[in-house]
Amino acid sequence: MGGAFVAAAVLARLGSRIGLPTIPLFILAGMLLGPHTPGYVLVDDPHQLEMLSALGLVLLLFYLGLEFHVEDLKTGGRKMALAGGAYLALNVTAGFGFGLALGWGLSEALVLAGVLGISSSAIVTKVLVDLGRIGNPESRPILGIIVVEDIFLALYLAALQPVISGADSMASAAGQAAKAFGFLLVLAVAARWGTRLIGRLIATKDDELLVISFLGAVVLVAGIAEEFGVADAIGAFMVGLMLGNTTSGGRIRELVHPLRDAFGAIFFFAFGLSIDPGDLPLVVWPVLIAAAVTIAMNVLAALFAARIYGFGRGPAANVATTLLARGEFALILATMSANAGLDRRLGPFIAGYVLVLAVLAPLAAGRSHWLARVLPDVGRRRKAVAAAG
Repeated sequence: MGGAFVAAAVLARLGSRIGLPTIPLFILAGMLLGPHTPGYVLVDDPHQLEMLSALGLVLLLFYLGLEFHVEDLKTGGRKMALAGGAYLALNVTAGFGFGLALGWGLSEALVLAGVLGISSSAIVTKVLVDLGRIGNPESRPILGIIVVEDIFLALYLAALQPVISGADSMASAAGQAAKAFGFLLVLAVAARWGTRLIGRLIATKDDELLVISFLGAVVLVAGIAEEFGVADAIGAFMVGLMLGNTTSGGRIRELVHPLRDAFGAIFFFAFGLSIDPGDLPLVVWPVLIAAAVTIAMNVLAALFAARIYGFGRGPAANVATTLLARGEFALILATMSANAGLDRRLGPFIAGYVLVLAVLAPLAAGRSHWLARVLPDVGRRRKAVAAAG
C-alpha cells in the first residue's frame, strides 16, 4: 500500500509540472506497476487493495454530496435546468447510441450512456481553479450543469443497478428498482426534513470525534445501500447531501478532504491495476470515436448554453472544453460493470476513454480561444434579435 501511495504521488508530481490532472496519472501508475505490465510488479493481485479502493469510491461520492446544495437549484432557476438538461440529453443519448452501435449488449450500452454522459466534477473544478476562471460569468452555468449531473447520477445509478446485476425477469428488475428507489426516498426525506436532528446528533467540537462520526455514518449507510440494491457510492452521496447542510457541514468538508484525496488515489490506482494494457489496442478505435462524439456533443451543448445565457464565442468555448473531462463517475461504472460480469472490453475501453479526455480537457480548456474562432456567435445573435424586438 505504501508503494502504491508513493508511486501515485511521484507520477502525479511529474505530471503536474506539465499541467496534467492527477486522475489519469494515478490510473497510469496502477497500470505500469500492476501484474499485466512487464517489469517490476508492485501489486500482483488487485483484490489486495479492494477494501481500500471501495473506501476511496465511497469518500469521492460522499464529498460530491457535501458540495451539493439544494439552494443551488433554486438560485440557478430555469436557465440552469435547461442548460444541464440539454447537456445530459445530448451526451447520454449519444453514449447510449454509441453503445448500441458497438454491439456489446443493451446493459453495456446503458453503462456507456453514463460513461459518455457525465463530466468529472473533480477535474472540472480543478480546471476552473487552475485557469483562474472560477469567477468568470460562464463558470456559473458550468457549475450548474455539474449540479444537474449530480442529481441525474443518483437516479441513474439507482435505476442501473438492478439492470446490470442480471435480474431474472422484468418483474424482478422492477421489484429491485422499487426497493432501491424506496431506500433513496427514505434518505431523501431525511435529507430534506431531518437535517436539524442529524446535525444535532453529529455535532461536536472535537475534530477527532467528528471524523469518526461522519466516517462511520457514510460507510454504514453505503453498506446498507448495497443490501437494498443501491450502489454503495450513491448511499455515500446521499449521506454527504444530508451532512453538508448541517451546521457541521463546513468542518466536515475540510476534514474529509485529505481522506478523499488519499483513498481516492488508491481507488484510481487499483482501477489501473485491473487494466491489461494488452487489451487497449482492441478498443483504440472505439475510444477515439467516443472521444470525438463527446467533443461534438459538448460543443453543441455549449452553444445551447451560450444561447440561453447570451454568451459570446469565448465563454461558449470555455464551457465546451471545461466540461469535456470524464473521470471518477466513469470509473465507478467500470467497477460496477466488472462486478456484474458485463463485457470484459468495457474496462479497457473506459480506462482509455478516461485517460484520453482527462488529459485532453485541461489542455483544450487552456487553449479554448482556438475553438472560439470557429464557433458561431449564437449568444450575441440572440441579444440582437431581442434588442430588435
